[in-house]
Amino acid sequence: MVSLDDAVVARLERSGSRFEILVDPDLAQEWKRDPESTEMGDVLAVEEIWADSRQGDRPNEADLVKAFGTSEVFACAAMILEKGTIQLTTQQRKAMTEEKRKKIVHAIASTATDPRTKSPHPRTRIENALEESRFSVDPFLSVERQVEDAIKVLKPLIPLQFVMAKMAFRIPGSDYGGVLGVLRDLVEKEEWLSNGDWACVITCPGGMKHDLIDQVMKKCSRAEVRELDR
Repeated sequence: MVSLDDAVVARLERSGSRFEILVDPDLAQEWKRDPESTEMGDVLAVEEIWADSRQGDRPNEADLVKAFGTSEVFACAAMILEKGTIQLTTQQRKAMTEEKRKKIVHAIASTATDPRTKSPHPRTRIENALEESRFSVDPFLSVERQVEDAIKVLKPLIPLQFVMAKMAFRIPGSDYGGVLGVLRDLVEKEEWLSNGDWACVITCPGGMKHDLIDQVMKKCSRAEVRELDR
């Protein structure tokens, strides 16, 4: 669960009233892409619906029922995320964008080499090339999705060669939803096993594999993973 200091506001105007929730910005975006990938309890910083979160004002139950047909927190929060907007202060957006940019540069620098020298590109070279290309970082999209776009704009500017890693994961069926939110964009092959486990094969830049495994293990401590020959 995200801390209140790092949470952002998701807001919806409905039935003449304003409703807000405090959410983890990354998990909120994952939930919007696939509600089954992330538990609402993890998305929310606090399990409350607000009329004005900054002032600590809460709507009454009648207003909630009128707007959402229920006063149940998770159900109301789901509709706010689905139909509302996520509000970021200028400072929050700048900080999130800069952090995401650093992760994108790290992912590329950890994986890419100069095919002429077989040596890694310095991070400053990648940073400068991204700046020259005016690559726009989206604070809400995953690093994995944006690395692919960043590579496309970098290739005309600097020579890039990538070492890719192929891995197989085996996940208990009960943890499928959470893990899928991490691996969704990378899955090449998947199947359900006779015992109810979910198995998949993914390919990712080699420099990202350890971070990816860490993310999966946070969602499912019983996950099994092995690296495959390409």
